[in-house]
Amino acid sequence: MRERKSVAVLTGISGTISATVGTLLELYRFPQLTFGPFDLILSGSSKFSSLYQMAPKDTTLPTAIVSLLLHFSWNWVGLLISQDENGLWILLELREEISKNRICIAFEEVVPVSTYSEIWRLMVIYNEINKSSANVSIIYGDNESLLELMLYFEQFLITGKVCIINSSWDLTMRSRYFILGSFHVPLIFSHHFADIAGFTDFIRAVNPSKYPEDFYLARVWLFSFNCSQNESDCVTWMNCPYDTSLEWLPGQVFDMTMSEESYNIYNAVYAVAHALHEMLLHQTEVQTMGNRIGTVPSPAQLHPFLKNIQFHNPVGAQVVLDDKRKAEAEYDIVNIWSLPEGLKFKAKIGKFSPYAPHGHQLSVSENMIEWGLRTSKSPHSVCSESCGTGFRKSPQEGKAACCFDCTPCSENEIANGTDVEQCVKCPDHQYANTEKNQCLLRVASFLAYGDPLGIALVCMALCLSTLTAVVLGVFVKNQDSPIVKANNRALSYILLISLIFCFLCSLLFIGRPNTLSCILQQTTFGVVFTVAVSTVLAKTVTVVLAFKATSPGKRMRWLLVSGAPKFIIPICTFIQVILCALWLGTSPPFIDVDAHFEHGHIIILCNKGSLMGFYCVLGYMSSLALASFTVAFLARNLPDTFNEAKFLTFSMLLFCSVWLTFLPVYHSAKGKLMVAVEVFSILASGAGLLGCIFVPKCYIILLRPHRNSLHAFRNNNHMMSYKLS
Repeated sequence: MRERKSVAVLTGISGTISATVGTLLELYRFPQLTFGPFDLILSGSSKFSSLYQMAPKDTTLPTAIVSLLLHFSWNWVGLLISQDENGLWILLELREEISKNRICIAFEEVVPVSTYSEIWRLMVIYNEINKSSANVSIIYGDNESLLELMLYFEQFLITGKVCIINSSWDLTMRSRYFILGSFHVPLIFSHHFADIAGFTDFIRAVNPSKYPEDFYLARVWLFSFNCSQNESDCVTWMNCPYDTSLEWLPGQVFDMTMSEESYNIYNAVYAVAHALHEMLLHQTEVQTMGNRIGTVPSPAQLHPFLKNIQFHNPVGAQVVLDDKRKAEAEYDIVNIWSLPEGLKFKAKIGKFSPYAPHGHQLSVSENMIEWGLRTSKSPHSVCSESCGTGFRKSPQEGKAACCFDCTPCSENEIANGTDVEQCVKCPDHQYANTEKNQCLLRVASFLAYGDPLGIALVCMALCLSTLTAVVLGVFVKNQDSPIVKANNRALSYILLISLIFCFLCSLLFIGRPNTLSCILQQTTFGVVFTVAVSTVLAKTVTVVLAFKATSPGKRMRWLLVSGAPKFIIPICTFIQVILCALWLGTSPPFIDVDAHFEHGHIIILCNKGSLMGFYCVLGYMSSLALASFTVAFLARNLPDTFNEAKFLTFSMLLFCSVWLTFLPVYHSAKGKLMVAVEVFSILASGAGLLGCIFVPKCYIILLRPHRNSLHAFRNNNHMMSYKLS
């Protein structure tokens, strides 16, 4: 009679048990409701069309686990997965989610369902976990397949590990699987459900006297309270403490709160009741008015109503039996607290809800987590420590992406975040600071008038140009004196004026460069120095012609009388002007910057443009100087009264030495030092011409005036007089 009243069967908690029972029940189309974890084998198959799973799917579990890993910055984890269809499915989902969030798998072990049959496999798994640097392991499986593994690991005391588990496994009642030193920091993802009102009061009032048919309850009283049963009266319990209650038992022996399986049973009962109610209403509606005899409903008739059932249980949660219409599961994150005297307590420390906005799906109370003895900090589980600012990740060959070395950023590159893969190069107008985590604006640097070096060069240029002007004034004042007239007065004036411009043109190299100053620097320098050197060449040729023309029978007198040396200056200058024009026409100088020579500075300087043009101008001027030096050197032994051949020789020797030294020094210098070298060469070469040619004459004019007379001039046997207007 009792069997006739049954309309459905509750099975669990193992999927294997449900499948075995379901094979038999399927023959009679008898409804079967399972209260264990959701099993893929039992879902979506015609083999178990009469079976309904109350547990929600774990479709969001991989996302929930990875969210927890990201929350604690754990990117180096191990996987322990049961070797069944559910485990293989979760393994694929975890791999995808882990890879998507740049988390690496330190080890991956698929645990056989029957672990004791493969002891060697257990040893391999144990060694893999124990030697791994990963302090976090993700364990997924049902109670049966992994509890044996946990019991085995307990014996070897694998310390310092955190395990993330997919269900509670009744850990508070099975404390032997989590003794001190084993996986002592379990974080458990259990399905979220609301508290059932009155459930705790019901459990508190339960005893064998109220439910004499409950054999399990009788055994609990028998072993927990040292009771004995009267053989003559099954209802009377002897030697029990007065008013015994399950509330007296420790939490690890009996948990007063509703478990996940109990909640599924609770919903299953309500689901069958709702379905049966709907079926009876339907039968009542289809009965004819003439047939008032009620028929006993068949359990097989309940299937259409169970498949379409959808209601809210007394706590407001939606209950759906159709797998395709099940809502995504929410999870409570539970931590096991170790209390004195071996007691355990399940503490809810967080929650994951897929319905919350992105970024707020996970909530964790870190201060509630018991991480282990003597520490309140979360464990560290990374393959390599994070690279701070100023460093980039450099992958370790043959290892996972989470294993890397920290390499400092290169010159003028920064990394302003942690674990960056590539450093960012600073723009040319910026530079990387010492820590290489920020780009700073470069300070514009050039040979300025306010720099000590700039001030020194400006003072030198002004002093030398002023001194040259004074010498010119002395020569103009004493223009009728023999020494001035004897050394070609006109050429001396031209040379002194050109030297003034030579000294002043050096000022174009000082100050912030611009397009006009860059062009004027080189062209002005080339032209005025060409005038000066060609004037020296003209003076040298004039000295030679003057001595050669006084000898009887020579035909060079007409060259001296006709003033041919005077044409040397315009011809040589014209050639230099053409070279400068070609230079400016092809690739003129322009403003350039050097951001690498001086740290934190950007050097603004004039680029020569065409180096060939620059060296042609400089080479042409050097060839004139070499020609002047050669001619003067050949005339050095001529009579020396008022003869400046030796002075011209020394001036050209000094001039050539300065510019020969200039080339290697110029190319080895950088930035504004390069400009300073060129300015100093201009001033030094000009000062050499001024000092060697005109200082001896000024010495005679100002300090030895008795030597600057016609009488002294005539008393010299080797003296000659020539005058060119």
